[in-house]
Amino acid sequence: METIMKRKKYLNIIILFISVVFAVLLIPTKISAQTIPDHRLLPRLVDNADLLNNSEEQELLEKLNSISERYQTDVAIVTVYSLEGKSPAEFADDFFDYNGYGIGPNRDGILFLISMEFRDWFITTHGSGIQAFTDAGRAHMTEQFLSYISDAKYAKGFNKFADLCDQYLKQAAKGEPYDYGNLPKKPLAWYWIPAAIGVGLIVAFVVVGSMKAKLKSVRRRVGADDYVEANSFVLTDQRDLYLYSHVSRRVKPKQSSSGGGSGGSRTRTSSSGSTHGGSGGKF
Repeated sequence: METIMKRKKYLNIIILFISVVFAVLLIPTKISAQTIPDHRLLPRLVDNADLLNNSEEQELLEKLNSISERYQTDVAIVTVYSLEGKSPAEFADDFFDYNGYGIGPNRDGILFLISMEFRDWFITTHGSGIQAFTDAGRAHMTEQFLSYISDAKYAKGFNKFADLCDQYLKQAAKGEPYDYGNLPKKPLAWYWIPAAIGVGLIVAFVVVGSMKAKLKSVRRRVGADDYVEANSFVLTDQRDLYLYSHVSRRVKPKQSSSGGGSGGSRTRTSSSGSTHGGSGGKF
């Protein structure tokens, strides 16, 4: 009986030892899975939500690669169904960090994420991408392409996003990124064309009418002096009589500030300890 108890004791010790060894071996594996890799692990287009067909994916990926290599800044698009319990900002930041996005020592880049489960979108920036895509710049940017995403025109929306990234990175390379007071001009809406034509016709009518009026040799006079024969009227007495004066006053309103924006980008720290800029919402 005593021998059996000793064997059970030794067996428990062996089991405990093996458990500890496995636990120690698993800890480094978990930590290494959460480290930032030295190079990009995934392509610049990850369509896990399957929103694009094969030809659309190929065309878009080639454009993203071309822009990224030209400006040495990763431009990436990621679509997923679920955020797996994370906020849009957390998911986008972690996806960028732990999949090795970003070019150069500062890991310069921008990533556009959409999640189909609750129709979330988020743009995260890193490195020089934070300066190239300011808060005001991103707000102006999303006005240009997000409506296509809302209308399920995903290929058109993603390509517009890529084209805007090209434009913004080109501007940032000049040392003057788009920001408050320095935003790109919006394209002229189609309905201004007939309005401009109408205004032009009105101006032309007024000018022609004025020229026509100058051609008349006889016109009605509005002053009485025009109908008096020269040297036939002599004024013998002339006086100026002061009757009254009227002065009106009003308070000049003081200028007030609506707050506005200070420019630049607000930043946050991701789970990896990296600094990110960005913004998001619903589509």
